[in-house]
Amino acid sequence: QVQVVESGGGLVQPGGSLRLSCVASGNVMHIDTMGWYRQAPEKERELVATITRTGVTDYADSMEGRFSISKNIAKKMVYLDINNLKPEDTAVYYCKITTMIPFDRPYHYWGQGTQVTVSS
Repeated sequence: QVQVVESGGGLVQPGGSLRLSCVASGNVMHIDTMGWYRQAPEKERELVATITRTGVTDYADSMEGRFSISKNIAKKMVYLDINNLKPEDTAVYYCKITTMIPFDRPYHYWGQGTQVTVSS
């Protein structure tokens, strides 16, 4: 069984910064990709950024610049640094861990999310 737990969310004033953390535990092997997604009220979940085990990053077009994803594969952790937060960044931020072994399909594991609220 695999558990994915996010942390680091909270209430932040516009212009502030946050670091979100995500840790995977349990029978987690062969991590291929780790990523962050977010879902604002009444909107669909959207990609923020992903990072492969080799460090290749990918950001949604609207997320480049203020968002930075990083990882520590050995610790099974992925981080998301957000700078210059804006009210429109208010959302639940979810972590997804994808594992994959050769000749098998990928497995995706989601956390429960951490709320980020940007408001003065």
